Amino acid sequence: MKSLKPLQRFGRLAAPLLAACLFAAAGPASAGEGVFGWVYTLDLQPQGKAEFEQKVDVTAGQAVGSYHLGSYRSELEYGVTDNLQIGAYLNAFSISAKNNYLSSEVCSTIPCTAGFGVPSQYNNQDRYTRRGIDGGSFEVIWRLSNPVTSPVGVALYFEPTFGKLEDELEYRVLLQSNFLDDRLVFAVNFLFEQEREKYDPLGGIIVNSMGDVLYGASYRFRPNWSAGLEGRFHSDHDGYWFNTKTQTANFIGPNVHYADQRWWVTAAWRHQLNGTCYADGMADCSLGKVWDNHGRNQFIVKVGYLLN
Repeated sequence: MKSLKPLQRFGRLAAPLLAACLFAAAGPASAGEGVFGWVYTLDLQPQGKAEFEQKVDVTAGQAVGSYHLGSYRSELEYGVTDNLQIGAYLNAFSISAKNNYLSSEVCSTIPCTAGFGVPSQYNNQDRYTRRGIDGGSFEVIWRLSNPVTSPVGVALYFEPTFGKLEDELEYRVLLQSNFLDDRLVFAVNFLFEQEREKYDPLGGIIVNSMGDVLYGASYRFRPNWSAGLEGRFHSDHDGYWFNTKTQTANFIGPNVHYADQRWWVTAAWRHQLNGTCYADGMADCSLGKVWDNHGRNQFIVKVGYLLN
C-alpha cells in the first residue's frame, strides 16, 4: 500500500482543479488537440482562434521520505496564422520535501532534505515547503508541414521562461505522423534546453543543458476518446552547451484524452524506469534512479477551452 501514496496525494491535489475546470467548460462544448501529456503535437490553433489551457504537473516520490514538486501553468494560445501559434504562460509552483535524499555528498545527516527547489541551508532540516507564483513564459510554434496533408509533419518550437526558481530557454523540433484516417498519431519531440537554476542563494547559480527525446503514440478508440503511451529519454549536462554529462534516465507511461466541441482534457502518468549519474552528478542518484527534480512518478492533467 505504501507505493500508492503518491497516486493518492496527486488525486487529492488534482481532482478539485480538474472538476472545477470541467464544470466551467460544461457549457458550450470543442475540438480537442492535446492528446499527450508532455509530447507536443502539430495541432495548432487556426488563424484568429484563441484557447485557454490549464496544466497541473506533479512529480512525486524519491529515494526515501517524501518529495512533491508541483508545476501549475495557465496559458493563453493564439493562432497568428494557420501555421504560426504564439502563447503566454503564468507559472506557479509548490515544493514539499521531507528526508528524501540518501547522498552524503549533499547533507551531513542521512536521510536528509534536498532536491530541486530546496536551498542548501535546509538540507539538514526535517522538512522544506514553499509555494507561490514563479514567473512567466512565452511560446512560439511554427509549423513547416502538416501531418494531415504530409507523411510527416514538422514544426519548430521556442519557449523562454523567467522565474524565481530558474530561467530557461527551450527549443524543440516537433515531428508527427497520422494514420488510419488520423485516428492513430505518432509524435516525437527533440528537445534542447538551457537552464539557469537560481533557487539556492548560498549554493549560487547552477547552469545546465538538457537534451531529451520525448515520444508517444495515441489512438482514438471511439468518438471523442483517445489513449496511448508516451515516454522520455532524458540526458542532462553541466554547462550551457553539453559541457559535462551528469545524468540519463528513462520514463514511460499511459495517457488518456477526451475532447468535445469546445473543450478537452488529458491526463497522463509516467514512471521512471531507471537512471544513471556521471561525474559531478553522482550526488543526485541512488537506488538506480535519478532524483534532483525527478521522482519515481510524474503526473499531469491538462484542460483546454476554446475561447472563440
